Amino acid sequence: MNKLIARGVAPLVAALVLTACAAPEFKQPAVEVPAAFKENQSAAQSADPVKVAADGTRWKEAQPAEQQPRGEWWLAFNDPALNELMAEAIRNNANLTVAAARVKQARAIAGIAEADRIPQIGVGVGANRSQQAPQEAGLPQGTRMSPVTSYNARLTASYEVDLFGRVSSNVAAARNDAATVEANYRSVLLSLQADVAQTWFRLRATDAELATVAQTVRLREENVKVNQRRFDLGDIGEFDLSRAKTELATSRAEAIGLQRQRTTAEHSLAVLLGKPAASFNASENPLAEGGVLPAIPGGLPSSLLERRPDIAAAQRAMEASNARIGVARSAMFPALTISADGGGVGPAFSDVFRWSSRSWLLGALLSMPVIDGGRNRANITRSEAVLEESVGQYRQTVLTAFAEVEDNLAGLRILSGQTAQIDDAVVSARRSADLAQKLYDAGRSSYLELLDAQRNLAAVERTAVQLRGDRAITTVALIRSLGGGWDAPVSTAQASN
Repeated sequence: MNKLIARGVAPLVAALVLTACAAPEFKQPAVEVPAAFKENQSAAQSADPVKVAADGTRWKEAQPAEQQPRGEWWLAFNDPALNELMAEAIRNNANLTVAAARVKQARAIAGIAEADRIPQIGVGVGANRSQQAPQEAGLPQGTRMSPVTSYNARLTASYEVDLFGRVSSNVAAARNDAATVEANYRSVLLSLQADVAQTWFRLRATDAELATVAQTVRLREENVKVNQRRFDLGDIGEFDLSRAKTELATSRAEAIGLQRQRTTAEHSLAVLLGKPAASFNASENPLAEGGVLPAIPGGLPSSLLERRPDIAAAQRAMEASNARIGVARSAMFPALTISADGGGVGPAFSDVFRWSSRSWLLGALLSMPVIDGGRNRANITRSEAVLEESVGQYRQTVLTAFAEVEDNLAGLRILSGQTAQIDDAVVSARRSADLAQKLYDAGRSSYLELLDAQRNLAAVERTAVQLRGDRAITTVALIRSLGGGWDAPVSTAQASN
């Protein structure tokens, strides 16, 4: 009976031991994925497989695609100057250089972990000269002992048998760490590209706004000249002349304030390009009216889980944490190390390689902790908690990603509506300003009425320019939130890392 029980229990105990020390099977966390973006409900359905849980939650297992080429998405803006800035930033940006160096470090660490899979072999050649005390040789005190010179050459080898998955789990963790860092590099690259584009469009929008204010300044200067002549002739009082001078000074002050904004944007762009701010000058390039922005196609949001590098980094971090549970568990079980040592020792170096001088040693060491004060158990608990933390961070990253896309889709929709209305307002304001000028010249209206019409036109035109810049900047923000564009993968020039 006892033998039967032993036969039945032994396989069960072995299975439990192996299960206890191996890394648990990684399970993709369920993340709710809507069928379409709320701001883009007319989007066509994607072919990606989406699963429906028992509670109706839609989700898909992410297949990280952060390495897929996204294409040079900024080419869609048809801006040659932006293309040159992108190439320069990718070559020279300091933060990107730091991120690339971290990738090299992570890959090297993964290589160190991989090295544990193969036997470690070493050689050593040396010489020793020593003299024993008589007592050490078992001789009477005072016996004369001569120094002895010996030469040796040895070949050593050692190998850890991966009994309980420590080596394989450590390799898996290191590989996923490297993949996390690579995804972070692509996140830095995408952020750099988006920052360059947004700063460039902000600079161009400021140039366009400066051009609008400059036109207003010229109009105010002309008004001062006209009112000065009319005041000198006695046609108007000093009130109208003073009002015209006030408006001119105010417009000039606005232009100076915009110059400050432009200078700040120029300096920010210089830093992104890896240049000193003092040595960089961006030529004036006002954002043109009626520029065409890239169209936004529809698609199933689940593909966003595969494109965004920050989501891919969070995914790899989860897998690394899962593998480290296996490393922690294996520390509680025996580790088997096989070693070998062979070589020769002789009084002369030529004697070292003689067969009679040979020596060798083969060994196997099986070691495991007996009393560790709960250290290893606590380490397992810590590793499991790290996995829980990484799962929470992954879910938060996904939720943030979808929120950013919705924000930018909503922003573009609202800006589009604002632009349509402001375009109508510009037409009406220009007509009103033209009529007010004619009535004032004919003496049928006051200068205040003319000034009010001109001031309204200037404000509407500046708003139109600002909306153009906001739409371009928000379009870039949408590209960033989508993980680098929405087109099908095409060839792209990636930064060397």
